[in-house]
Amino acid sequence: MNDNFINEFFGIGIQNGKTPENLGVLWRSAQNMGASFIFTIGNRYAKQACDTHNAVKSLPYFHYETFEDFHNNLPKGARIVGVELDDEAEDLEAFHHPRRCVYLLGAEDHGLSKQAISKSHFLIKFKSEFSLNVSVAGSIIMYDRGRNKPRS
Repeated sequence: MNDNFINEFFGIGIQNGKTPENLGVLWRSAQNMGASFIFTIGNRYAKQACDTHNAVKSLPYFHYETFEDFHNNLPKGARIVGVELDDEAEDLEAFHHPRRCVYLLGAEDHGLSKQAISKSHFLIKFKSEFSLNVSVAGSIIMYDRGRNKPRS
């Protein structure tokens, strides 16, 4: 078995996603950029509509009703990397991605819950005056992870 698979993985998902279109775009990007799994927390959308590459069938997909459910089922050794425009958040450009982590994005209109922020091992943000669309933000994070940067 490939040691990199054992030693390194990442998942990406959205807490209380607002639209199925954003989920579909994020999932398609996750499939293209090497995510190990995708997930959602909460239920604000009726169905997932824009996954034209069927990423949901290609990647393991997990749904959690609550943040507590998500937190209690994190893969062993995984670090939560919250993505939030917050004064305490580290700039993505300087961030060293963990080898094993879960990227957690908030909805465009509410961001991450206070509980998610407090339980995140790391908080990262973009150099941006305004928040980005959740699928765009997730794609940028996965792209940055794929660059040759040191891992922590």
